[in-house]
Amino acid sequence: MSARVSASPSSSALDLVALTQSIRDWGRELGFQQVGIAGLDLGEHERHLERWLAAGLHGEMDYMAAHGRKRSHPEELIPGTLRVISLRMDYLPGDTLMAQRLAEPQTAYVSRYALGRDYHKLIRKRLQQLAERIQQAIGPFGYRAFVDSAPVLEKAIAEQAGLGWIGKNTLVLNRKAGSFFFLGELFVDLPLPVDAPQGSEHCGSCTACLDICPTAAFVGPYQLDARRCISYLTIELKGSIPAELRPLIGNRVFGCDDCQIVCPWNRFARPTEQGDFQPRHSLDNAELATLFRWTEDEFLSRTEGSPLRRAGYERWLRNLAVGLGNAPSTIAVLEALNSRSEDPSELVREHVTWALQQHAQR
Repeated sequence: MSARVSASPSSSALDLVALTQSIRDWGRELGFQQVGIAGLDLGEHERHLERWLAAGLHGEMDYMAAHGRKRSHPEELIPGTLRVISLRMDYLPGDTLMAQRLAEPQTAYVSRYALGRDYHKLIRKRLQQLAERIQQAIGPFGYRAFVDSAPVLEKAIAEQAGLGWIGKNTLVLNRKAGSFFFLGELFVDLPLPVDAPQGSEHCGSCTACLDICPTAAFVGPYQLDARRCISYLTIELKGSIPAELRPLIGNRVFGCDDCQIVCPWNRFARPTEQGDFQPRHSLDNAELATLFRWTEDEFLSRTEGSPLRRAGYERWLRNLAVGLGNAPSTIAVLEALNSRSEDPSELVREHVTWALQQHAQR
C-alpha cells in the first residue's frame, strides 16, 4: 500500500531533469506506455466539474460531489504535494470483435476494460514499484499512489501532463494511442520539471461518439449525462434501470464501448502486452443465457479479482435480464428468464418480468 513517507531531500542536491528522465524510463520498464509530469493548477477543469455537478448530471454518484476542493486541488488532498506523475497503460486485449459482438443480440457484451483482472491492483502495484525505485535513487520522499480510488481529477491531470486531450466523449484521447488505456497517478513532493500541457484538441468537427451513443447520453460535446450512460446504468446505479432506457441498452451488460469503438483515433490503439488484461471465462464471447444461469457461488468464483465484482451478483443478474429482454425469443433465452421468474431478489424479478413482457409483445 502506497503511503506518505518522510520529507524529500533538498531539491538542490538533486538533478531533477535527470531524475525525471529516469522516472520515464522506469515507468516504461514497469509496463506504462507514457509518463508525464503535471503541475497542480486544474482551474478550468474545476469549474467544468462544478457546472456538471450543479446540473445534476452525476446521478447517484454522490462521491463526485464529496470532498469539496480536494478533487481539483491535489495539494489539499495530500498536503505537501508539488507535482503529479501521470501514467497511462494500454488495456485493449487484441481484437475482441467488439462491433461483431454488439451485433449478436444473444451474446453478452462486457466493456473491454473489464474482461480480465481488475486493473486497480495491477496498476497500484506498479506505481508502488515506481515509487520504490525513486526512493532507491534519491532516498525517502513523500508520495501517494492513486488508481481511480480517491477524489482525483485523473483525466484533467493527464491532460496537464501532456498525455492527451479530453475528447467530446469526455475520455482522454491520444493521437498515437486512441483511448483504450488506464490512468494512474503518483502524487509527489518533488519539484520535478513539468511537461507542457496538452494545448490543443483534435476532435475537430467529428461527432461520431455523440451520434453513436445508444441512449443519447451526451448533452453536447464534452458533456455527459451519467444518468443515461450505459456504464453508469449497468455499474453505478443501484436500483432499477429506467424502463424507457432498457430497450436501448441492447446486450451491453457491463459498461459500454460504443463511443470509443467509433472514435477515429482508436485506429491507433495498440493491443496490450499485459497478460492480466486478457479475457477470462470467455467473457468476450459468452451467451447471455449462459451467464444468467451462474449461481452466486459461480459468479463469485469466476469474477474473483475482476472489475465485474463492482456490480455485484444482484445487479449482474439485473443487467443480464435486460439483455435477455432485448435478445431474440429463443428457447434458451425464454428458459433462462423463466428460471428466475421467482428469484429472491425483487430487483431481479422486476427486470425478468419486464424481459418476459418484451418477448410476449413480439
